[in-house]
Amino acid sequence: MYLDSGATSQKPRQVLDAERNFYEHSNAAVHRGAHLLAEEASIAYEGARQVLADFLNAELDEVIFTKSATESINALAYSFGNSANGSRFALKPGDRIVVSEIEHHANLIPWQQLAKRTGAELVWFSVDSEGRLDLSNLEELINPSTKIVAITHQSNVLGTIVPIKDIVSRAHSVGAVVVLDACQSAPHFAIDVKALEIDFLAFSAHKALGPTGIGILWGRSEFLNSMEPFLTGGSMIESVTMTEAKWAASPKRFEAGVPNMAQAVGFAAAINYLNELGMDNVAKHEQDLTAYALKKFLQLDKVEVIGPKNNIDRGSVISFTIEGIHPHDVGQVLDQYGVAVRTGHHCAWPLMRKLGLVGTTRASFYVYNDEADVDALIDSILEAQKYFKV
Repeated sequence: MYLDSGATSQKPRQVLDAERNFYEHSNAAVHRGAHLLAEEASIAYEGARQVLADFLNAELDEVIFTKSATESINALAYSFGNSANGSRFALKPGDRIVVSEIEHHANLIPWQQLAKRTGAELVWFSVDSEGRLDLSNLEELINPSTKIVAITHQSNVLGTIVPIKDIVSRAHSVGAVVVLDACQSAPHFAIDVKALEIDFLAFSAHKALGPTGIGILWGRSEFLNSMEPFLTGGSMIESVTMTEAKWAASPKRFEAGVPNMAQAVGFAAAINYLNELGMDNVAKHEQDLTAYALKKFLQLDKVEVIGPKNNIDRGSVISFTIEGIHPHDVGQVLDQYGVAVRTGHHCAWPLMRKLGLVGTTRASFYVYNDEADVDALIDSILEAQKYFKV
């Protein structure tokens, strides 16, 4: 019983077949070589980029393949940190970066480090007692000194879906750019970057039924083409002399070296699979399943759901604690009953400290889960309570 899709998803056969087919029939270095196989590889790779662009309602040249969402966010922070004085992305002492207490480490530490390197100030939205962001001081936090607002779309711990519209509106009113961590949202409900009016977005394939080792960075083309590259080398240049180099336009500017070609093709196969299911259907399935699970959880004794206890503006992630049992012990007992969950701090130590917790047990649902899986989870929790006599 796999209930750990928040960490990584299982992969449909179509994804495995797509990667295998690439290696067996189209394996060559993309954008290199004039032979037929290289051309076929390039067509497959760029075709994958088009699938991702369509999935996000983005332009083709705005989609950059990276190895992960973590790399995507670090790449942005690195590029901003290397920006020349006068660039809209350059930071200096007195500038501000805004994050939140519910961020995964991948969308916190890169900005911490950027603030330290540049002298910028790092501030954050706090989380309230219901596990939602406190936006009461929105205008105070996102002030005229703010250059970057980096925020998760959905908490990987609490399931909370952040009210992006208000944050984006305020950020843009002071000239700040908005970076959206969509790792826990893009695999689960429809994302339209134009409608969201964000400036940058990152998510990973492996949480969306796709391969490991590949993710994307999306950004507005006018921004990408004025940014510094974060990797240099082959294929990302327009011209080179022994002393100077001129960068290519996006996306080539940010894809130095031979990319993860087969993984990109597998990523596209995963997105096509989700498109066939229909993202509205995916969202509805998970909403119904989460509602069913929350109802079951709230009937349990000495079990507390951490985060929103209703199904309003929340995703299919349920973190919980059991009175008298350490989360790691809960996970071990559940595993004995064939239920795979995640335990610990979930790469969100600041949030755990804010909540006064050593960690939680987290169940995360996806398209392949159903009510029988929830029932098995609940039964295994009851067995854990019996085992520890609580």
